[in-house]
Formats: sequence, C-alpha cells, structure tokens
Amino acid sequence: MNFESCIPIKKEWDIVGARQYGRDIAKQIGFGSVDQARIATSISELARNVYLYAENGRICFNVVEEMGRKGIEITAIDDGPGIKDIGKVMQDGYSTSGGLGAGLPGVKRLMDFFDLESEYGKGTTVKIIKWFRS
Repeated sequence: MNFESCIPIKKEWDIVGARQYGRDIAKQIGFGSVDQARIATSISELARNVYLYAENGRICFNVVEEMGRKGIEITAIDDGPGIKDIGKVMQDGYSTSGGLGAGLPGVKRLMDFFDLESEYGKGTTVKIIKWFRS
C-alpha cells in the first residue's frame, strides 16, 4: 500500500481535500474513527497554516512502516516567510491569526511524532506521524 503523494494548498477548499484524503488513507490503514478524527484535525491545522501564512505549499502523505508497525506520515511544506520564533508558536494560546492558538501545540499532542523546521524568510516544513496500534 503506497499512498506517497502531495496535495497543493493554494485555495481554502484545498484544506478540505487534504483533510479528506488523509482520513481516507488512515481508514485504509485500519485506524479507528477517533484516530481518523485526530489525523484529519491535524491535517486541517497544517493545511490552514500553509493557506494563511504561505503563498505556496503542499501537504504530502506517506504510509510508513517501522519495527513492525504501520503509520501515516504527513508533511506540510511551504515556501512562505518562515517562522521567526518557533518557541513562541509552540506555546498554547499563541496566535497571529486571531484563532484560539491551539494550532501547532495541538497537532503535537494529537500525533505520535512531530518535527518542525523553519528558516525565516525561506519556508517551513512540519512532519507528523501517527502510528497504528492494532
């Protein structure tokens, strides 16, 4: 089962498409409805960040296997302005868009792996993984 593919995020509707695509992959791997919702919520947040803060970006999906376990890897990549203060955006309650500020810290809590790399002025990459527990 190989789902390695990317969905460009250029308009708001692309957020919905990425969310649904990720949920479909999660369902095929065997994730239950609660984990499917966690994955879809995380994808929505990452895709919304790409849409709001970068002019060009994509959400990439991959089914990964490691040490006998299977999971879904989601990577958000953008060519936006980057994040000036990663520590600040990882604080609960911090928002530059007027939202609740649950964004990236919330994604980190929902997933099993979270990695954020950003170069100010160059762009941001966020990689998350949710492992399937049978």
